[in-house]
Amino acid sequence: METVIERTKCAKLSSVPQSIGKSHPEKQTVLIPEMNRIAAYLFSATLKGFGLGAKVLPTFGGMDLGRAYTSGKECYPCQVTMGDILHYMKKEKERQGPAFDASRYVYFLPTSEGPCRFGLYSSFQRMVLDALPGLKGLRMISLTTTDGYSLGSMLDEERTMDLRKAGYLSLVVADIMDRLLWRIRPYEKVAGLADAFIERSISSMEAAFENYGPSKVFHKILNRLEEIVEEGKSIVDLSIPRKPRVGIVGEIFLRMHVQANQDLIRVLERHGAEVVNASLAEWVNYVTYGGLRDAKKGFRLSLKQRHLPSIKRYLAQVIHFGADLLYQQFRQGKVYRRVKNVMDIADDHSMSRLEEVLKENGLFSFDITTETCLSVASILQYGRAGFDGLVNVYPFTCMPGMVTSAIVKPRMTEWRIPYLDAPCDGTFQPGREAAIRTFMYQAHQHAQKKREGEYPS
Repeated sequence: METVIERTKCAKLSSVPQSIGKSHPEKQTVLIPEMNRIAAYLFSATLKGFGLGAKVLPTFGGMDLGRAYTSGKECYPCQVTMGDILHYMKKEKERQGPAFDASRYVYFLPTSEGPCRFGLYSSFQRMVLDALPGLKGLRMISLTTTDGYSLGSMLDEERTMDLRKAGYLSLVVADIMDRLLWRIRPYEKVAGLADAFIERSISSMEAAFENYGPSKVFHKILNRLEEIVEEGKSIVDLSIPRKPRVGIVGEIFLRMHVQANQDLIRVLERHGAEVVNASLAEWVNYVTYGGLRDAKKGFRLSLKQRHLPSIKRYLAQVIHFGADLLYQQFRQGKVYRRVKNVMDIADDHSMSRLEEVLKENGLFSFDITTETCLSVASILQYGRAGFDGLVNVYPFTCMPGMVTSAIVKPRMTEWRIPYLDAPCDGTFQPGREAAIRTFMYQAHQHAQKKREGEYPS
């Protein structure tokens, strides 16, 4: 173990094999890490519909391996994803014996730019896999924020756009299903009804995306989604009064990965909350929006410099990211409007509005990037929307998470809205339950004072 860790510490990025980059996995199995459970299964079904082998990696069963092959200085999601891929490949080697061939698998691990350790996951995990016997042939698809998470490496070019559209829709639908679950579970007529209902619905939506995603018959997917929302609505006990609303923001992996955040949403619900978590599509929209902002900056600068090649290059990027963002906003808005005609669920945030919020308050800037932009602006939006409590989830020592906390705590105190930091590192925290109970007591008080007219709704 020490040899592998030291090797990964000392290796230069220039020595990373080309297997980190693009590949053509038509005859291979694409392994998808489970971050948001519903999204992972719907995206996997979408890939299958396009003729790609796909499987959602079982999660959290390989934490011992994840810790063994990391130094402890990496952020917590790196340990989780490292453990997931190593555990799965270990089980496959045991199952297949001499017939095992790592080159039959493609590890789907997006990455990013900017001041966050997430951007180095793929490089680090590539080094670990190459150092272990029999795993050097495992391919990796490391899509980046610089190309808007383009899926061009996974299919022939002519089908790439269709896959991107269907894939994005799968993320939006997953967000809707999550928001539906959080809306109905605190008010379910019988305990367990909502969870059982969502499990059935996931299977139904998997079939819809596999059958209709490749042909872009999206209206049939949305017809099924509308039926699911209508069924979910019938689970609600209308006699239960509305509970305090709690908004969650933070690092995208931890706020969505149920095991890694120790089932935070369910714990909050147990203490009387109705929870809304930031969406997965929000991050995809943010990536596209950031690409468009950068392209516009480059275009303006190249115009000042009168450098024709740069003008052409940045103009092409403006058109590319602008078209993507318009499509994403159109598709997401259409889905939400259709669902909200059936049941009132929380809307998603607009990227341009979030940037306006930061400019209005002068607390942060989209120029700095990272999830701090989304977290700070979303907290302010939740506060203005009358939420009764706000939670910031992040890996222990995570810079964007701590910056968010430092910025919003004084503002939430000023607004008299309960606020809770929820750092995660995989350990049991004895004071966590007490902190959540105290936070929820304050959230209930906040909701009561709103009803009495002491606080604005």
